[in-house]
Amino acid sequence: MPSSPTPSPTPEPSGVRRRSLLGAAAAAPVLASLAGAGSASAAPAASATATATAGPAGGPRALPGGGDLGPNVIVFDPSTANIQGRLDEIFKQQESAQFGTGRYALLFKPGTYSGLNAQLGFYTSIAGLGLSPDDTTINGDVTVDAGWFDGNATQNFWRSAENLALVPVSGTNRWAVSQAAPFRRMHVRGGLNLAPDGYGWASGGYIADSRIDGTVGPYSQQQWYTRDSSVGGWLNAVWNMVFSGVEGAPAQSFPEPPYTTLETTPVSREKPFLYLDGDEYRVFLPEKRTDARGVSWGNGTPRGTSLPLAQFYVAGPDDSAATLNQALEEGLHLLLTPGIYHLDRTVEVNRAGTVVLGLGYATLIPDNGVTALKVADVDGVRLAGFLVDAGPVNSSTLLEVGPEGASADHSANPTTVQDVFVRIGGAGPGKATTSLVVNSRHTIVDHTWVWRADHGDGVGWETNRADYGVVVNGDDVLITGLFVEHFNKYDVQWNGERGRTVFFQNEKAYDAPDQAAIQNGSIKGYAAYKVGDDVTEHEGWGLGSYCYYNVNPSIVQHHGFAAPNRSGVRFHGLLVVSLGGNGQYECVINDTGSPTSGTDTVPSKVVQYP
Repeated sequence: MPSSPTPSPTPEPSGVRRRSLLGAAAAAPVLASLAGAGSASAAPAASATATATAGPAGGPRALPGGGDLGPNVIVFDPSTANIQGRLDEIFKQQESAQFGTGRYALLFKPGTYSGLNAQLGFYTSIAGLGLSPDDTTINGDVTVDAGWFDGNATQNFWRSAENLALVPVSGTNRWAVSQAAPFRRMHVRGGLNLAPDGYGWASGGYIADSRIDGTVGPYSQQQWYTRDSSVGGWLNAVWNMVFSGVEGAPAQSFPEPPYTTLETTPVSREKPFLYLDGDEYRVFLPEKRTDARGVSWGNGTPRGTSLPLAQFYVAGPDDSAATLNQALEEGLHLLLTPGIYHLDRTVEVNRAGTVVLGLGYATLIPDNGVTALKVADVDGVRLAGFLVDAGPVNSSTLLEVGPEGASADHSANPTTVQDVFVRIGGAGPGKATTSLVVNSRHTIVDHTWVWRADHGDGVGWETNRADYGVVVNGDDVLITGLFVEHFNKYDVQWNGERGRTVFFQNEKAYDAPDQAAIQNGSIKGYAAYKVGDDVTEHEGWGLGSYCYYNVNPSIVQHHGFAAPNRSGVRFHGLLVVSLGGNGQYECVINDTGSPTSGTDTVPSKVVQYP
């Protein structure tokens, strides 16, 4: 395999080189065996009638609900002229804008569209506006490829597809992504290819509530998580493929092939979404499902409730944190239209049932060391579809679900955190001691990528210092689709009881200068996933940790996972990988599991622990 990627279109920032090595050795034999196998083009920006309805105390609201969705929400209908031209224009702008400021939501009204290829670049979301994916059919493709990075898809982040039916031109749609690129509520009337053209490297992704009639071909994908879906077949696995509640999923077979399969998902509640009811925009709130299997929309209208847009404050990037808080205090929900929001104080969600929904990767930046958003210990808050980007002044936390010591029972109506992503550095200097803290009981975190940047601007062991990625203190928390990478200490620290994780992907920090920098008392390195010493019950399925100490390849990491050695703490399908021999693991979990060795990028696996 090559020691580095072919040159990228722009100068390679510090730290890019290592992502290109991901899984090349592991993927090579698999690939060898499979080788044969708002303008004139768009409708006007969406709007809804603004209303000044009653606030929570019965008096008039000072802020209106509803309103215009802004210039970067572009709505198409089947009669729109030159849709392809507008799609191509946005893609050209966003294709390689990994740390740019552009944010777009491309929305398609119900109907049938033909001859389209919607290529998605960074910070671009595409979605249908029906209640069911089949309400909006594209005879064509929604494509993610990696031409901008010479066929390497390991940096295809921050883009999404939702609520559409696709009839791919070739019979197979290409969706070559890595982290923070959800594929939700999609119906592919054909196959789905998760690798870039040429079968270059790709580093994991997420499918939920989707139906793929044909076969899913991961090819070079190192890992993937699929939840509550239906597939016509699944072609192969490289390191770690995890399924829960998926009709047609491969049978449980970890360690070889590395499929971890749960018949159902313990608890799930699909992400809120914007749709059209006639000419009125509404937000649908899917109901909670227990032991779910298959899509939520299979028999027509999904189960749940909806809210008119008039009950939302439609925010724009010029809105201050004070305005957002005022809207919340007046009883409105928040719809964050695409853009970058600078916050000089914390956005505080204190009312049960509040929805904060972002479009087009709306991005929250705390400018002065505050926490970007906090949720009270209340029922049924839904956070979805936005990015939190650390500011240059250190924040003690970036996102808090529940205050310290939260103890209320939310089992009947949990808070959900879905497609909410966190970044420290990359777009510029950023610091945070802890990124995401979950204190409220029964919280469901469904697909997150919490990332201390390893490339881009403002990157260095101390420059974008971030000790902890995700800290879970609340009991009975479930995380489905957990991606956490590169933190200076523990990537995940789980202190709550009865926690569960279905799928975990991790890379340890690449830029540690020496062994002393990561020393954890007498232990070599901080585990990627640490269960607190006092925890008596915990369970995880399909968890992987990788090391690539490119600054100092001699560094040794004792283990990827650390947990109390007791019967109630159980893991299924664990692996650690040294990428090209840049650092090594001595064990997989605690003192169990074979060490990694050499430069062959071969995983060391533990099927069950204890």
